[in-house]
Amino acid sequence: MSSQTAFNPTTAAELEVILASAQKAAAPWAALRPAARADILDAVADALDAANEILVPLAMKETNLTQARLTGELKRTTFQLRLFGEVLRDGAYLDARIDHADANWPMGAPRPDLRRVFEPLGPVVVFAASNFPFAFSVAGGDTASAWAAGNPVILKAHSGHPGLSLATANIITDALAAVGVPAGVFGLVLGTAAGATALQDPRVKAGGFTGSIPGGRALFDMANQRPEPIPFYGELGSNNPVFVTLAAAAERGAEIAAEFVGSFTMGAGQFCTKPGTLFVPRGSDIVQSLRAIELPAPATLLNKRIQDGYTEVLEALSSHDEVSVLSQGSNPLADPPSPTLLLTTAEDLLSHPESLQAECFGPTALVVEYTNESDLVALAESFEGQLTATIIGNEDCQVASLIEVLARKAGRVLWNQWPTGVSVTYAQQHGGPYPATTSVGSTSVGTAAISRFLRPVAYQGFPQDLLPEALQDANPLNVPQMINGVR
Repeated sequence: MSSQTAFNPTTAAELEVILASAQKAAAPWAALRPAARADILDAVADALDAANEILVPLAMKETNLTQARLTGELKRTTFQLRLFGEVLRDGAYLDARIDHADANWPMGAPRPDLRRVFEPLGPVVVFAASNFPFAFSVAGGDTASAWAAGNPVILKAHSGHPGLSLATANIITDALAAVGVPAGVFGLVLGTAAGATALQDPRVKAGGFTGSIPGGRALFDMANQRPEPIPFYGELGSNNPVFVTLAAAAERGAEIAAEFVGSFTMGAGQFCTKPGTLFVPRGSDIVQSLRAIELPAPATLLNKRIQDGYTEVLEALSSHDEVSVLSQGSNPLADPPSPTLLLTTAEDLLSHPESLQAECFGPTALVVEYTNESDLVALAESFEGQLTATIIGNEDCQVASLIEVLARKAGRVLWNQWPTGVSVTYAQQHGGPYPATTSVGSTSVGTAAISRFLRPVAYQGFPQDLLPEALQDANPLNVPQMINGVR
């Protein structure tokens, strides 16, 4: 492995070497055939799997997460890399379109020969997250999708797990070197200042981020205030409301209560998809069931910054005049904190949406009692953009209007399932209107994430041998092509 072991912030001189190397590597990395990049992603995945016994204990030490959780997350991370390899081998992500010249094109003028394909953006800065030290960190989804698209990655490590970040980076660097990949295809930087400087460097062409609303918004503004603004794909914050209908509450209230507790306390409530608000009918058995359920034992949060932020928001919520404690462990503000359930009414939430809909990152959720099912539409309208929104109902529920609102408010709408599972697959959407994300049309999970780091280029009137391979009539890459509007 390489010799990088210190946790010192990256210096200006070191950052310049990383940026220059990324710029130098951009063209050859982009020029690799997709199948060759796929093989390299597989090699990185194999190296990370082989280092499981090194990486998981490091992650346990720095994040307070369990061995079982981290082992599963590492598996998800390497699966993600290999899945993007499959996307590359298929080639449909290039969206190759060929329109042959047509002298009789009905718009009134001849159509020229036009061919359009997606191409890489250039070096991408990725800001790692704290709550998923593998899947949203050094070799996580942003890195995997940017690499797959053909872009070098400069990874700003998260301060919550620096040792794990360096170890992961060293494994990646060695794996890339073993298959002859230029060093600039991956670089790691430490420190807030180095990350911000890299994002503002003209050689960087996009940014990816998972974290808090204040931090993500600051970086988003930075990316847009550059002389050359660049795309910035930030996942910032989400409350993930759950709406329980009258019929569902009457049929299976106790079951819903138990499932909700399992979901909002999963991972000590440190998932970006944690259901933070539960709407239930006033007078249903759900509130009493929640009051009677024994909440899980206290669990240590990821780091002191998360702990401090959690207790600050919890204190503000629980001291609100219109909020009472529904259920709570013996040490809600301790380190580690015991879970908390708070209670309010629909009327009070509508009167104080900003304070009562604040994301509380940790094992706390707010239960809201409503009177009439027709109120759910107005309650849904009161929310800002969300990653997810959930309806717990049955087939006889009249919820079409609610679904329409939630589809405008959230990137993923669930029916009788809980949002804390985010499958890495082809149809996944992990994004939503602001402040869930800074780019409403993007996803940071699933194969569609690759499109964030590509841009379309059209070639008009070129001879065959000067066209990208994906646009040639011979189609040497054997990728799907849309020809004259027909696939």
